[in-house]
This record gives sequence, structure tokens and C-alpha cells, in this order.
Amino acid sequence: MRLVLSNKARRFVGLVVLLLFALPLGLSVSGCGHHAAPVVYCYAGDSGPVVGQVATITLSASLATTGESLNYGQMGTALSANAIDCKGNTVSVKSFTYASTSSFGANTNGGPVFADINPASGQVCGGTWNRNTGGGIADYTTCTPPSSTPVSTTALALSVTNPTPTAGATATLVLGQATDTVSGTLYLGLGASANPTPLTVPTGSTLSTLAASINTTFQATGIHAAVTTGNTQYLTITGPAGVANTLNTTGTALVDSTAYYLAYVTASANGATSNAIPVFVHPVVTGVVLGAATPGALNGSCPAGTVDPGSDCCPNDTVGTPVVAPPYNGTSCLSQNKVGQLVARVYQGGGTTGSLSQNITCQVGHLTFGAQTSGIVSIDQNGAATAQLPGSTTITATISNSSSATNAGYFSTCPPASITLQDPSSPGSNSINVAVNTLQPLNATVTDTNGNVITGLTLEFNSTTPQTIPAAVGSVTPAYPGSADITAVCQPATCNPSPFNQIGYLGNGKAITSNPITINTPGISSTVLYMGSTSSNYLAFRDFTTNQNSTLIKLPFVPNSMVMNQAGTAIYLGSSQGLIAVATASNTVSAANQLIPGTVLSVSPDGSTLVVTDPIRQTISLVSTANNTVTTSYGGVGTSASWSPDDQAVYITTTTNQVLTHSTFTDWQTATADEVYTGVTVTVPSVGAYFAGPNFTDGRSYCPASTVGSGTPPTVDNKFIPLVDEKAVMTDQLAATTDGKHILGAHAAGTASTLSDLEVTLPTNAGCPIPPAAQPAIGYFTSSFTSSALAGIHAASITGVEPASNSAAAFVTYTLPSGATSGGGAIPVYFPPASGSGTVQLVTLGNGATVAAAPVSGVFSTDNFTFYVGTGAVDGTSVNNDVHLITMSYPTSGLPTATEAPGSEITPQLPNCVTTASGACSTTSTGYAPVNLIAQHPKKTTT
Repeated sequence: MRLVLSNKARRFVGLVVLLLFALPLGLSVSGCGHHAAPVVYCYAGDSGPVVGQVATITLSASLATTGESLNYGQMGTALSANAIDCKGNTVSVKSFTYASTSSFGANTNGGPVFADINPASGQVCGGTWNRNTGGGIADYTTCTPPSSTPVSTTALALSVTNPTPTAGATATLVLGQATDTVSGTLYLGLGASANPTPLTVPTGSTLSTLAASINTTFQATGIHAAVTTGNTQYLTITGPAGVANTLNTTGTALVDSTAYYLAYVTASANGATSNAIPVFVHPVVTGVVLGAATPGALNGSCPAGTVDPGSDCCPNDTVGTPVVAPPYNGTSCLSQNKVGQLVARVYQGGGTTGSLSQNITCQVGHLTFGAQTSGIVSIDQNGAATAQLPGSTTITATISNSSSATNAGYFSTCPPASITLQDPSSPGSNSINVAVNTLQPLNATVTDTNGNVITGLTLEFNSTTPQTIPAAVGSVTPAYPGSADITAVCQPATCNPSPFNQIGYLGNGKAITSNPITINTPGISSTVLYMGSTSSNYLAFRDFTTNQNSTLIKLPFVPNSMVMNQAGTAIYLGSSQGLIAVATASNTVSAANQLIPGTVLSVSPDGSTLVVTDPIRQTISLVSTANNTVTTSYGGVGTSASWSPDDQAVYITTTTNQVLTHSTFTDWQTATADEVYTGVTVTVPSVGAYFAGPNFTDGRSYCPASTVGSGTPPTVDNKFIPLVDEKAVMTDQLAATTDGKHILGAHAAGTASTLSDLEVTLPTNAGCPIPPAAQPAIGYFTSSFTSSALAGIHAASITGVEPASNSAAAFVTYTLPSGATSGGGAIPVYFPPASGSGTVQLVTLGNGATVAAAPVSGVFSTDNFTFYVGTGAVDGTSVNNDVHLITMSYPTSGLPTATEAPGSEITPQLPNCVTTASGACSTTSTGYAPVNLIAQHPKKTTT
């Protein structure tokens, strides 16, 4: 049987088949496999906003308050928008559409376009974007600045009053904003029937300019004009009294011109529109200057007639609740925690003259400020500056989230005026006895130049003998017996820094040192002594805890100099072939660094830096001991160097009359002396240095002599290490006593050699003079001197003046003339007085020393009970090339005593040698080398 369907039936079956194929996968004809989520309304019920739909759009939250600032022709950054629903849930939006109140699309009727926007990205152009440029140039890639300042104009009407018998008629003109200008033609005459005289008012005229023009033009008629101050500009024209003297202004056509600089940007999507972001568009900023407050500024408004408005009178948006503070203009310092309001002025066209045409402060939007040097001032988002730690810094200004910042001004937190160091248990005591390994707290009170106490300051606590009595912040803990002076120092750049060109301005950038506290630690320590010679390539040592002679340490080259760091862990020896180092823990010798040949003049107290001079290359270098490399160099040949105890500054004499100083803050600085100095010693406390010379002994201060110049802030001319004391005393070598009272110097003149004692008074516990006060000059350090003959010796040169750390005695070491057979065999010792003249005694060297043996080197033990004297003669004529031990005793009254015990000398027997051209050493058989290099470090005694 065959089934036959009619045409109508066939059409119906085909429709059913098509419907089956059209159903989505997973659905059946009986209904959907899954049910759609029910609609949830924001506020319950069955209508209203739906959860998941865009309810709020937030546009660039970081710009919401302060906005964005653009120069003409500048392209801003792309904006970002976020959408949430009524429950605060993030909603995904396919795209946002951005709009500007001053874009191309919003100004189809010819209005000014100065904040054109890319509707897809939100990037704003300070002008007009390119569109449909052709040539393959994409849209929104080129920003064309406005051809002229966008302005809007409003017709002005004069408000005219009638005259009276006793008062003249008036005509008042009011501008909408204090920064608006007026232009057009003013007609003005007396009497209703008179033909008024036209006065052309050029574009951009201020009311003050118009008033001056009226007063000049109509002076003969009795008409005069004046600008009234206030938050809006008023011009009042007044005629002479008399009822007939009406003011005729017929024909006047004036307009108020307001510069367009502010537009608003929004983002929209799915029927919602974001918050509006202000965009400030303005001429190209060429400078921002911090300065004084705007006269009459009140609540963000400028009084009429203001031609140089500051940020304090512009209605720019603030962040949060502004701090109310007096304006700060950079010409004085603020004490710690005091607040000042920064006031800035923004200029175009390279000008800072204060003319209204160049001042665009009120057009640029919100200003934010930052300090180039941290820790001196904190500045909130509204420019309220809170003084923190002493110092000064350049202030930068950033305009309304613009990417560009400019150096705008200067801020100073008041510097310390005094630092008072005290023992908290005995505030009036300047000398304290402290046992070994006992913590002794020290309190430092710092006051600023306004008399206010400063807290949280980073002070350096320095010891004159850190080897035995190291200083820590706020305390000392003696490691060995001895004596030391402790001071607290505010030292730039870690304390009271300033820009280099403003060092000294308002007192910033200069150091200040406290009063010293003397720490005396009783007891006896042992010594490890190292002995060397400039005529031997061997080094000897003696450990007095075992009292055994050592095995000689062979050096790669013959040294010309030797220094030991204060920790006693390393010895550095200079040579013409390279720098040599010896580790004292193992007495191992490093390979000579032949990249650093020369003489080692000094090592910093912390052992981190050497001063090395190379007479061949004519250089003076600072060498890092950590990596054995030169960190900085200066031209010249050095002869001596002395470090401040804080490692921050070193003073260097040269073979010329040029004096050098180097610090981490001021780098290399020079001074020119009247003579060639031969020695230098840092004062105690370290407020400068004294220099030995053939005619004078000079004192120089660490306070530069400052002269304040012009500028904002002013540039300061500083003369570093100025001469502040000069005495007609011949000295070859110098040393300062630990108590800070004496500068001891010796001068070699054969049998007429002398020792001089300068009793000094130093300006301690006081800051450097602040201009315009008198700057450091002769008399800033004061001293008186006495000279004593070094009778009984025949000195060819002075090799050292070596004071004890307890300031009770000092020895003078010297050489004899070449080939001398007399004039030696003894060493002078000087006992400084409390005042007046001290006492010189001659200590005869025993144990076989002859008068041909010169005491060429010497060093005190750290406990001051032994002085080690190296003897010999460089020319080899001495048969005594040993080390003599001078025992010291310090009675409670009377002078100390110095004697050499029989059998106490050390015979290091350093092989004498002659160097070859390559620097190699040929040992000779003519005896031993003189001990003219000597150093020691303390060691705990054994029981």
C-alpha cells in the first residue's frame, strides 16, 4: 500500500521538520531544558533598577578632585572608568563613551575648542585632535593647540547715577571675575547735550589700565576713575559735582572677556554618566615660583587689581579639609613641627615679572609639591608644609597631575644652634670615669635657632680614640683602658643638609659640634706592636701578652709609609710599586695593588678609606679598603693628612700652598695658604684643623665663610676651610691633645729646635655663624702660645709629635743629620700645663743606645703607660735600630715621670736592603734597618 499525501499535508510535515532543526541544542518541543534567572530588582518589588545593570560610573578617581592640567598642544593620558550596579557589584561594560564640554563634538556651533577628547579612550588634547587627516595618519594622534587664548565675551553695561549739588554723577563698571579683562569703546562726556568723547580700550585691558587712561584723557573735565578692591573688579567713574554735570556714556560698547581654561570630562555607558573630571587647559608653563602670599587673598579669591595672583587666591580644588597655616615664602626657617602654607605662582612665556599677561596661576588647576631631599619637610596635597628635621631642600611643583614638575622654591627647617652633651646621672660633669665593658649613657639636647628643642635628630657620636673607647649613638662602652673625648655632631649630609649652592643660607648645610665629655677608663692593657722600616722589606711584631719575638713578615716591596686602622685589624703600607695590606689576625700579606702606588698618608677612623698620594702621577686619592680601589682623586702631591673622628672630612697638605679638604657632603674643596704647610692635625672637638708651617701655625674652621648673593633662593658663595687663627710660630709637625686645650708643634733647627704649645679656645656647642652675622675669620679660633727649647738634641727633621690620650704628656720624635755621631740618644717629652708654660724633659735612651741613635718614630700604648720608641738612622750610621720602651707613671700631684727600664728594649733586626730599579730588595750586611715605621693595637691582658 502506498501512502499519498496531499499538497497541504506535505507542506505541514515540512514545516514540522524545519521547526525541529531550528530548535537550539538541548531544547525539545516540550519546552526549555534550563529556566532563565529571575530578575532581581534593586529595591525589592517588581519594578525599578535591576541588579547587574550599570548604576554608577566612576571616572578616574585619582583625578576626581584635582583634575588634569594640560599645556596648549599637550596630550593627556587615557582615562579609565569603572561601572558598578546598585549593590556595589562590578559590572562589565563593553565600552565607555567619553565626552568633554569643550570638545569638537560639543562645539558644532562655533564655540571654542580647547579640550578636545577621543571619545573611545578619554584622552584629552589641549586643543583640537586631528580627524580624517588622510595619508594614513590615524585619528586622534596629533594635537593642535588653540591659535589664540579661548575666550568668551559678555557685553557690559554701565550703571549711571545722577549728580547732586554736592556729589558728582557716577558710572560703575563691574567685571565678572577678578582676572577678566575689558575691551571695546568707551564714550564719555559731561552734560546730556554734549557729544561724548570716544576712548578706545584695547583687547586685554585691565580695569586699572582703563582707569589710568580715563584719568589722563579727561583730567581737564574733572572726570576721574578709580578701581575698588574686592573679590570682584569695580571701576567707578565720577564726574564733578553739580546737577548739570551728568555723565553721558551714549554709544559705549564694552565687553568683558573671560579666558576659557576649564572643561569637564565624563564617561557614559548603558544610560549612566560618570562624575565630571575638571580639565585645565592653559598656555605652556615655563616656570613655577614659590613666594609670598597674595596681598588681600581671602578664601581662594583674589582682590581686584591683583596682577600677580598666587595659588592662595585661585579657586583651585583642595583635597580634604585644608590645614590653616600662615604662608611660607622661603626667606626664613620653620621650627620642627611648625606648618607653613606654600604659595606658588605659575608663569608662561618665560616670565616671572608678575605681569597679568604672564601669570596663569588661576588657569592651571591644582598644584602639588614635593621635596627633593626627604626628611626635611612633609607637604600635604594642599601645600601645607610641616617642618621635620633640620635642613633645607628644593621644592618641586607638579601641576594638577601633569607629568611635568619644576623646581619651584625652597624650604628650610631651622638648624641646630646648640648641642648639649651630658651624663644623665651627673649633668654638670664634663669628665667621667667608666670601667671597661661598662655602658655609659650620654644624653644630647639639641635646640634650634628659634630656641626650640629638636627631637629625632641623627647625630654622630664621635670618640677621639675609638680604638679603646668607641662611641655609639647615645652611649659609650670602653673596650680597653685609656681616655677619650666624646662629642655629638650634626654633620651634613646626614644631618642639617642643604643644596650645595645654599650652604650657609639660614644656617642649613653647616655642621655643629657639642661640648666634649671626657671618658677616663682606668686599668692596664697589653699591646701588639708592629715595627717596620723604609729601608727593609720586612715587618716585625711583638705580642706583649706572650712577650715573644715574632717571625719576620716578608713584604713584596720596601714600604715608604705605614698606617694601622683604629680597630687594629689591618695595616696598610705604601710603596712606589703598589699598596700593600697586612691582616693582623693572621699576619698574612696581600699581593701589592700595583694600580695604587704611592705614599699612604692616613686612614679614616673607621678604617674604610685611605689617603694615598702618588708623586709620579701627581695625584691625591681616596682609596676604599673594602675593594682596594680609588673612589676619587685630586691633582697634586700630598704631604700629610688628618681625619675628623666621624670619618666625614679629611684635611690634606700638599707640596704647594694649596690646602685640600674632602667630605662626603661638599666633595673636594681647596684653600690657598700664605705658605707651604708641612703638617696638619684635626682639633678636639673636630671643628677644624691646625696646620704647621715654616713661618706660621694656622687654624682653619670647618665652618665655611658664607656670602649670600641674589636669587630666589639666593645663591651662597662659600669659602671653605677659612683661616681663623694665625700665630707666628714655626712648626714642622702638629698634634692636638685629647682634652682639646693644646695644639702641640715642634720645629727642627738643629741644636736650636723648639716645641710650641698653642693653648686654644674653640667655638664648641654653637653652630656656624649664619649670614648676615660675621663669618669665620681671624679671631674665630683664639690661642696663645709658649715656645720651649728642645735642648740636648740635634734635630734634622721632626718626624712626629705624639701625645698621650690622657693629655698628660707628649713625645717628640726626630732624625739626626746624615752621618751624625751625636745629638741623639735621647727623646724629649713635654708635659702640658693647666695654663701657662709646660715642662720639657729629656729622656735618655738606655740599653745600649748611643748619641748616634735617633728616636725616629714612636707610639703610645692605649693605656698610656708605655711609649714605644723606634730608633736608628736612615743612612745606616746608627748601630741601634731597636724599639725602646718608656714607662710612664702619673702621680696624683706633680709631673708624670718617664723612664726606660733596663733590658726592656726590643730588637726586631729588620734586614737592611737597597732597592733595585724594579723595586726588588737586595739585603745588605751593614746592620739592620732603622725602625721608622711603628703602630700598635691593644689586646686584653692574660692572667
